[in-house]
Amino acid sequence: MTERDRPTGSDRVDDPARGPEHGSPTSAPQSQVPDTQAAGPADSPALGRAIAQAAGGSGLGAISGTDAPTGRALFEAMGGVRGLCETILPGLLFLIPFTVLTSIEEPWAQQWAMPLSLGASVLVALVFTLIRVVTKTQVTQAVAGLIGVAASAILALLTGNAANNFVLGFIIDAAYAAAMLISLLVRWPLLGLVVGYLMGDGVAWRESAAKRRAMQALTLCWFALFAARLAVQLPLYFAGLTVPLGFTKLLMGVPLYATLVLVSWLVARAVYPQSRQSTTAED
Repeated sequence: MTERDRPTGSDRVDDPARGPEHGSPTSAPQSQVPDTQAAGPADSPALGRAIAQAAGGSGLGAISGTDAPTGRALFEAMGGVRGLCETILPGLLFLIPFTVLTSIEEPWAQQWAMPLSLGASVLVALVFTLIRVVTKTQVTQAVAGLIGVAASAILALLTGNAANNFVLGFIIDAAYAAAMLISLLVRWPLLGLVVGYLMGDGVAWRESAAKRRAMQALTLCWFALFAARLAVQLPLYFAGLTVPLGFTKLLMGVPLYATLVLVSWLVARAVYPQSRQSTTAED
C-alpha cells in the first residue's frame, strides 16, 4: 500500500477567518475549532514522515498491504528465515551451551560455561552481520543486534554474572513500556500514530471516538506485553535462575510479538475498512 499523507484533522477544518464558500473574511471566533483538532506533538510534517517511515518498516507495516493475515505474510513480517534466525539464534546459542556446561559437575565446565556461551552468541550475531554486508542487504537490524549481543556479553563478563546478559533486554522492554504508558497518559496513544500514518490517515483518527478507543486499546495491549515480560522475568533474574530466565525470554519473545502484530493488523483493518478498497480501486 502506498503511503500517502492525508490532511490532519486541523487541516480539514474550514479556516475560521474565511467564509465557507468564497473564502471571504468573516468574524468567526477561534473557539469554533473542536478541541480534538488541536495541534499536537505529531502534527509536524517532518515528524509525520519519520513516523510513517518507521511504521512502514515495522512488523505491522510488513503485513499492512495484505488483504488477509496469511501465514506467509506474518512470517515475512517477522523478517523471514533470516530475520527470525537473527532474532532467536544468539539467545539460543547462549542458552544451550550454558545449560549443558553448568549441568556438568566439573571445575572446567563451570569455569568455561559463561565465556563459551557468550562467545557463541556473539559469534553467530557477527556471522549474520557479515552475511548482510557481503550480500549488500539491509544491515541495520543485524548491526543493532550485534551491538546489543556484544554489549550484553561484555556486561556479563565484567560482572561475572551470566544473568546480566539479559539486563539490556530489560532496559529495552522498560523503555517501550514507559513510552506506551506515557503516550496513553498524554492522550496520544503511540499505536494510533503508527497505524494512522501507516494507513495514510495522519492524526485524523483523533477526530473519531471509535478510532481513538481502538488505538488506546492497542497501545494498552503493547504496554501489557512489555510489562508482562518484566513482571515474569525480573523475579527470575533476581533469584539468579539464569537458565529458566533464558527459556522464558525466548518464549515471551517472537511468539508474543507475532501474536500482537496480528491482533494489531486485525484492529487496523476493522477501523480502516475502506483503506484497502480505495487502494485496490486506484491500482
